[in-house]
Amino acid sequence: MRDSALVWLASGVVGVSFGAISVAGGLPVWVPVAMSLIVYAGSAQFSAVGVLLAGGGPLAAAATGLLLNTRTAAFSLAVADVLGGRSRLARFLGAHLVTDETVAFTLAQPDPVRRRAAFWVNGLGLFAAWNVGVLAGALAGTALGDTAKYGLDAAFPAVLVALVLPTLRTDARIRRCALLGAALALAVTPAVPAGVPVLLALAGLVRYGRKEGAA
Repeated sequence: MRDSALVWLASGVVGVSFGAISVAGGLPVWVPVAMSLIVYAGSAQFSAVGVLLAGGGPLAAAATGLLLNTRTAAFSLAVADVLGGRSRLARFLGAHLVTDETVAFTLAQPDPVRRRAAFWVNGLGLFAAWNVGVLAGALAGTALGDTAKYGLDAAFPAVLVALVLPTLRTDARIRRCALLGAALALAVTPAVPAGVPVLLALAGLVRYGRKEGAA
């Protein structure tokens, strides 16, 4: 509970930012709130809303969010034994709570009983903190006025950089892929609709399988 509470607090703060920026950017309050309840995927939500606020269509926003969130498929396999037993409803709820944080907390436990407890305690608390934060931020966002003076447009790329920076520091192959993908995205940005550069950046993954000597 003590360790989870720190994650809940951080999640709530980021949720406030997401809700406020979404509404301040022009979206109605219900959009970030509904997205947080139904989609519940922090990085994917930031990316999807960033595409929408940049002028991209809903299909490009959804595709971007889905691609970013495909990693949870592998996460679900890693914690499949604690997702809810035989009940389909419980397993559905458990799958909805799968995040980077819940999986990390679960896999760190030494036995099945503690794994199950860690997953549900961390997952439910994180879900509640995120959604309360988003609602608070969305309600506050309507009172921000002109957001241009706050530089809020920088929040989306800043959050994404924070999410990937630890991996970029420790894995040289992923770092090369990210640099190539970023270069491709920057190159095509003036010529394609918003959201498309993010998808095209995935072409940077072609470098992932190369050996160090082939770089």
